[in-house]
Amino acid sequence: MLTVKIDEISSEKRLDLFLAEINPDLSRSKIQNYIKNGYVTVNDKPQKPSYTTKEGDKIVFDMPKNEITEIKPENVPLNIVYEDENMLVVNKPSGMLTHPTAKEISGTLVNALLYKYGNNLSDINGDFRRGILHRLDRNTSGLLMVAKNNKTHEFLAEQIKNHEVIKKYRAILNGNYKEDKETINLPIARNPKNPQKMMVSPDGKESTTILEVKERFKEATVVELTLVTGRTHQIRVHTSYKKHPIYNDTIYGGTGKVLTDEQVLQSFYLKFKKPFTQEFVEIEIPPDEKFNKVYNYLKNRRN
Repeated sequence: MLTVKIDEISSEKRLDLFLAEINPDLSRSKIQNYIKNGYVTVNDKPQKPSYTTKEGDKIVFDMPKNEITEIKPENVPLNIVYEDENMLVVNKPSGMLTHPTAKEISGTLVNALLYKYGNNLSDINGDFRRGILHRLDRNTSGLLMVAKNNKTHEFLAEQIKNHEVIKKYRAILNGNYKEDKETINLPIARNPKNPQKMMVSPDGKESTTILEVKERFKEATVVELTLVTGRTHQIRVHTSYKKHPIYNDTIYGGTGKVLTDEQVLQSFYLKFKKPFTQEFVEIEIPPDEKFNKVYNYLKNRRN
């Protein structure tokens, strides 16, 4: 039996798609059959495969034992920048998935965490997301908090929910962003034509990003972005909507592939309250190789 509590990251998804993500060995059609035949409940009630998940939903998938997929520990190096008895902060490299998906169950941050910590990770979000409180896209690098137990998970998740965790990103945008500083407050929803993408929509969730220009080039702008909310692809959607997509974010209209095939976006700063104390932890990391490569290229072109 698989029990998962839907968090902000997993909300606003079709039920069958969500279960396909966390059960990669099962086809979507098989999962739909399980849902229709009563193997899945949401808040103790059956639902249709098209049901849209909501934050706080309790999903129980009572699948046959021979269908359960096990996520294997893998000896993948971890760059741990902070750790105590209850949690850690890891610097995730660009190119690594935060957790397994329907298509990939190997080489993710979760595989690496299981190798180092075994079962000493929170399981509130299920085995496929052991320890994971929030995530970064595959090609976004930087800081991620990980909970070693469920009590810590709940403590940190409450801070995230109440917007008490400060998360800052650095990015390079296509074009010359006109405003020196701007608060972007645009609601975000899943794109009905492509469920892998998000979009600005009046029917979406409230989403706020604070953008501050740090340096301008002729064809690009270096910015710092502070997340007030934490929607899926929030920064990428907001900057794209403002006609200044992230450098080489080809999914949302960015260009610049000559230097890198990944979007130039890094989570570089975190500030949060240490579990079960009044002490604040503040972490900042330097620009990664991808950011420096593009930045130096733009700087040399200007000179």
